[in-house]
Amino acid sequence: MLHHTRGIVLHHLRYSETSVIARIYTEKFGLQSYLIRGVRSPKAKIRLGSLEHLTLLEMVVYYREGRSLQNIKELRPAYAFRSMHSDIRKSSQALFINEVIFKSVKEEECNTALFDFLFACIEELDNPQVFSPHFHLAFMARLAGFLGFAPRLNYTPQSWFNLQEGHFEEMQPLHSHSIAPEHAGYFNFLLNKPAPEDPQIMIPGSSRKVLLEKLIEFYELHLPSFGGLRSPEILHEVLKD
Repeated sequence: MLHHTRGIVLHHLRYSETSVIARIYTEKFGLQSYLIRGVRSPKAKIRLGSLEHLTLLEMVVYYREGRSLQNIKELRPAYAFRSMHSDIRKSSQALFINEVIFKSVKEEECNTALFDFLFACIEELDNPQVFSPHFHLAFMARLAGFLGFAPRLNYTPQSWFNLQEGHFEEMQPLHSHSIAPEHAGYFNFLLNKPAPEDPQIMIPGSSRKVLLEKLIEFYELHLPSFGGLRSPEILHEVLKD
């Protein structure tokens, strides 16, 4: 049966000389794998360039419940990028965000709220009028809520954030899984600002580095399959002060 749905490209890999398997997070069916034949041939209807990471798509797909590989009838861009691929800072953040989604979003069912959040964040990142060096941090802080481990908003000045319990505490936890007070205030800012590009505060590069490491640790504590990210070092290099 044919269905119209939007999608977000996360990954593709070579299947044969002319075909690929694409992992796409869809609005109607969650994460799905699509076999796309002939994409590498000169007369391909679907070009490989349409499957770059975080590309936003309008799709017509065949869907059969329980199948590991689905098929696409047609697709077209749902949004034309303006700055994400031409600005190395944004493209580095996009690479990281794509990797975070790929490692953390596994459900193969409709989750409209999560899809709309991801779609809107990608559009926000591409806004050519704005660049935020902490966009990827705000993204991870906000995504945690959709994944079931939202940090509790109980910050007080000079408190610690307990990564295991997911809340702020007056005293230092009796383990190393925490964010110290000198960085916890910035983390609280990320949690409370709906727009990651908010210009009212600038997080120092040293704190951004710590927060990125701690947010990855936070995800690893709450998502057993999360880990092995390759892009943080690229971010550190590109976004260093």
